Amino acid sequence: MRFLDLAATSASVSAVSGRKAKVEVLAEALRRLDGGEIAAGSAYLAGEVRQRQTGVGYAALRDLPEPAAEASLSVAEVDARIAEISVVAGAGSQARRRELLGSLFSLATGDEQRLLVGLFSGELRQGAQAGLLADAIAKAAGVSLVAVRRALLLSGDLKQVAVAALTGGASALSDISLRVGTALTPMLAASAPDVAAALLSTGAPATADVKLDGIRIQVHRSGDEIAVFTRSLDDITARLPGVVDAVRGLAVSDVVLDGEAMALGPDGRPRPFQEISSRAATRSTSSTAAELQPYFFDLLHLDGSDLLDEPGRVRWAALAGTVPGELIVGRRTVENEEQAAEAFAEAVAAGQEGLVLKAPEAPYDVGRRGSAWVKVKPRHTLDLVVLAVEWGHGRRKGWLSNLHLGARDPRTGGFVMLGKTFKGLTDELLRWQTERFRELAVDDSGWVVTVRPEQVVEIAFDGVQTSPRYPGGVALRFARVLRYRDDKRAEEADTIDMVKELGAR
Repeated sequence: MRFLDLAATSASVSAVSGRKAKVEVLAEALRRLDGGEIAAGSAYLAGEVRQRQTGVGYAALRDLPEPAAEASLSVAEVDARIAEISVVAGAGSQARRRELLGSLFSLATGDEQRLLVGLFSGELRQGAQAGLLADAIAKAAGVSLVAVRRALLLSGDLKQVAVAALTGGASALSDISLRVGTALTPMLAASAPDVAAALLSTGAPATADVKLDGIRIQVHRSGDEIAVFTRSLDDITARLPGVVDAVRGLAVSDVVLDGEAMALGPDGRPRPFQEISSRAATRSTSSTAAELQPYFFDLLHLDGSDLLDEPGRVRWAALAGTVPGELIVGRRTVENEEQAAEAFAEAVAAGQEGLVLKAPEAPYDVGRRGSAWVKVKPRHTLDLVVLAVEWGHGRRKGWLSNLHLGARDPRTGGFVMLGKTFKGLTDELLRWQTERFRELAVDDSGWVVTVRPEQVVEIAFDGVQTSPRYPGGVALRFARVLRYRDDKRAEEADTIDMVKELGAR
C-alpha cells in the first residue's frame, strides 16, 4: 500500500465527524494493507509508530528537507526506514539518525511529511483512537467486535490484534489470552447516587467491597518475577517495594491480582489520595514509597488457570484461599438495601471512599464499565477532561485558573463541554496546573488557553441541570476540583451519557 494513501486516510478521518463514517474509512484502509504491512499500518492509523522508541525528538523535526514532488514510499518501506532509525546507537548516532531521517523525509510528499511529523512527535490528532480502530478491525476482518475488543484488552497490543484478525480471523483472535507479565485493562465500576440504585443494577444478594482511597494496581507474578502495573498499564514495580514483598510471600508460582495500594496513618485511617499518588509517581524507592501496601479484591489467574470468565464468587473464593485476610479488602454479602446502607456508612466512617457493590455471578469483564460493579460515594463525582483554561485575574493573575470541563462522547471519540470551575483550587494546585497546561497548550488567545484533551480531573458537584449554553444540553451545579487523576487516561473519562443519566435521576 502506498504511504500516500495512508496519509489520505488520516486526513479523511480528521475531516469526518461521525463515528460510523470514521470506522468505514479506517476499515477500507485496513483491507488494502498487505499482510506484512498490517502491524505498521494499523499503528500509523492509531497515530503511533510500530517501534516504541525511535530517538527522534522535536528538535530533529524542525529543519526538514523540501517535500518530494511525487509519491514513491510504501507503508512497508516507511516501516523499514523507521526501524533502521530506531536501532541507531553509539558514537555518531545523532548524526546518523539525522541523516536517515532526512533521507526518509526527502522521499515524502507534503501530505506524507505531515503524517510522519505527527507520528514521530506523537501528536497526530485525527480522532482514530483505539476504540475506533477496534471497530474498524472488526469490520475489515468480518469478525465479532466483542472478540476484537476482548483480544485487545487482553493483549494490550493493537498491532497484534489487527494482524490476528485480518490474517487469521476469529480463531486467531481466540488464541489471544491472558499472559502473566503483560498488563491487561482492568474491569471498571459504574456509578450510582446511592446503594438502592446500585442494587438495582447488581441485583441482590450482592458483594459489598469497601472502596479504598488508594491507587489501582494489578500485580503479576511468574515464579520469582513480579510486576506491578497501574490502571493505565504503567509499570511501577520499582516504586512499590511493599507490594512486591507482599506478593513474593504468597505460596503460589503464577498469579495475577487486582487491587489497590494505599497507606494508613498513625490513627489507622487512610492517607489522602494525593499523597499516595505522589508516592507511587516518584521514581524513588524511599521509605515513604515502601509504606504503600496492597489490598486485593480479585484474582484473575492462578498457577496456570485463567479465572476471567469464572463468576465473581469463584474468583473471590480462590483469592481468599491464596491471599492472607489482612491483604484483602473489607467485603461482606448484603441481602437488601438496609444492609448495604449499613456497610456504606461503616466504610465512610472509617475514612474510605464508599462501597463497590458487585454481582457475585458476573465474570471479570476486562476493560469494561458495566452494571456488574457499581460504586457508591457520599457525593457526586465525575472524572472529566480539561479542554481549556482561562488566565486568572486579581490574586490569581499570572496563573491558569478557570477550567473548561468536558465529558467523553463515545460516539465521536471527542469531548462535550459541561461548564467551567475555578473552585477547590489551592495555591499548590494553581501552580501545578499552570505548568501542566502550558505543556498541553495548542492555542493562547491571551484570555483562554486551549489545551490538548489529555488531563483528567475529578470533579465534585451538587447536581446536573439542563443548560442551552453548552452543546451537551446539561451543566454541573457547583462544580469543584477534588484532585487531578494522573492514573487515568482521557479515554477513561466519564461519558456525556453518564452525566445525562445522573441528571435524569
